[in-house]
Amino acid sequence: MYLSILIFPLLGSFVSGFMGRKIGITGSHIITCTCLSISSLLATIAFYEVGICGSPVSVYLFNWIDSEFMLISWEFLFDQLTVSMFIPVLYISTLIHIYTTSYLAEDPHNQRFFSYLSLFTFFMLLLVSGANYFVMFIGWEGIGVVSYLLINYYFTRIQANKAAILALTMNRVGDMGLSIGFFALFALFGSVDYSTIFTLVPFMNETAITIISLLLLIGAMAKSAQIPLHSWLPGSMEAPTPVSALLHAATLVTAGLYLLIRSSAILEFSPTALLVITFIGASTAFFAATCGLVQNDLKRIIAFSTISQLGYMVMAVGLSQYNVALMHVVNHAFFKALLFLGAGAVIHSFADEQDIRKMGGLIKFLPFTYTTMLVGSLSLLATPWLTGFYSKDLIIELAYGQYSFSGLYAYLLGSLTAGLTAFYSFRLISLVFLTVPNGIKNVYLNSHESNFAVVIPLFILALFSIFFGFVFSDLFVGMGSDFFANSIFINPKNISIIEAEFSLPLIIKLLPTLLSILGASSAIFLYHVYPDFIVNFTDSALGKNLYTFLNGKYFFDVIYNYYFISAGLLTGNTISKVLDRGVIELVGPYGLASSLENTANNIAKLDTGVITTYSLYITIGILSLVFLVFAPLLFDTYIISEYRLIVIYISALFICLFPSLSNKI
Repeated sequence: MYLSILIFPLLGSFVSGFMGRKIGITGSHIITCTCLSISSLLATIAFYEVGICGSPVSVYLFNWIDSEFMLISWEFLFDQLTVSMFIPVLYISTLIHIYTTSYLAEDPHNQRFFSYLSLFTFFMLLLVSGANYFVMFIGWEGIGVVSYLLINYYFTRIQANKAAILALTMNRVGDMGLSIGFFALFALFGSVDYSTIFTLVPFMNETAITIISLLLLIGAMAKSAQIPLHSWLPGSMEAPTPVSALLHAATLVTAGLYLLIRSSAILEFSPTALLVITFIGASTAFFAATCGLVQNDLKRIIAFSTISQLGYMVMAVGLSQYNVALMHVVNHAFFKALLFLGAGAVIHSFADEQDIRKMGGLIKFLPFTYTTMLVGSLSLLATPWLTGFYSKDLIIELAYGQYSFSGLYAYLLGSLTAGLTAFYSFRLISLVFLTVPNGIKNVYLNSHESNFAVVIPLFILALFSIFFGFVFSDLFVGMGSDFFANSIFINPKNISIIEAEFSLPLIIKLLPTLLSILGASSAIFLYHVYPDFIVNFTDSALGKNLYTFLNGKYFFDVIYNYYFISAGLLTGNTISKVLDRGVIELVGPYGLASSLENTANNIAKLDTGVITTYSLYITIGILSLVFLVFAPLLFDTYIISEYRLIVIYISALFICLFPSLSNKI
């Protein structure tokens, strides 16, 4: 049953991709959606058996690499962490498949698109279910390749090409660090199996563990869009909206988080790595929230929201709160998929317009979509008793409960980020749904709610965004809960859940919520009651500079283009000229060719055309053979080695000198 969870998405991808012409668009829809639905049902059963009943399962297939010093097997581990990741991946992927049947109904390449979606789901399942780091790496590389294909789905658009190449190349940077980290793990532990590595970690050198942890972090930073490897994620909005929902809610961007959470037993023995992770996560959350304030593209606002929430998750990992990080991964997957799919419904009904400045007043035309997006936004704000509240606010409280500089830094930036998140979320709601219409009249007249294939996934995701956190919070993050068992390791000295629950002042707990209320109120006030303030502020010198800085995303792209990329191109050109087409050509092809030519000429000089010379060659060859072969019979056994060497030296000297003597003859 457990392997069937992985096989069904692969089967759907294979049938839709290779038999799409035979089964048609409708057949492709039915097969892929059915396969994903069955896999989701099996994942629910696995969650009950493994998670609720506490009975992990390991499935061994065969040895992949079996040599004297390396044994890597195809083996799968279905523990509490794995089945917890199955739920958002498969549920959301199934709903997105159903949503896409309507969203891309008029697209001529439906079979290819559904094949990519199912294949992406398969590789994500492979990543989270592998029992060792190399099976994980196969899934890791698989989602990287398929994400390139999905982002570049509209391959005739230049921007889509650029976005896909940027995503692929920036993830190569992270994959380089991850690959080195895996080889370092093997060099240190002699294995890549989770069980072997996690057992031996306490006995290893802390410096080596820190280096490995930082290498794993580099891989996670690229995949989960942490600064400075974040630039690819906003650009990937060039993909169709269902791709944005799948990649940036439940799958691609959470792969880096899964890597860190799975490696908790390694990270816990490196305080330096945890400190770095905390600073990177908190800084990323604040950075993305500030950039989201000035975005005008509907999908890009949600994309920066994704980066910001990923910063919260990484921050939780740095605080050693892996169960809370996973809880936020799952919660975020549901309400962020709801926001993306709701945005897709708005774009689809509004003549494919994505600029929120050209919208407004859509609450009268799209009331259901407005309701679902409002639910998603409120859950994103961590509104009390909605899903996001049970993980996001808890992360901020746990940061303060550390009673350290890094914890205080994370708490302050996390609280400020909560306020900024509320501002840009209600800015989006206001400009799209509540303000006066700013679009073309015919577009409004043709706006309408989508059909049931779009409405049903939105309704289900809205239910998850409301109730999932309340139902499962005690299981995932409740005090005394042993749900994750051995799948997550937290060093006892880093446990701070009791401090966060009982020892924090009330104002510390309420501050993120108060800032969220302030941010939401400010957005509604500035865009409804007093919109002139925004205009006057952006016209001022301070406003222009601040807007340029935030809209330029802290000039990360400028720095990359003018310093790193230009320097890289210059260095590559120099290496190509000096080494590749210079030294290597001289030593390699040209040097080898001239050496062979000289050798051939020297050998040709031995051919004199005189019969007596040939007879002399034959005689010398026979004598040399006799001396070399029969020397043990000619000399005494006690002095055989010395005389044999003498004979060999004289024979070799004679043979070397003979060509010059024969030429004189």
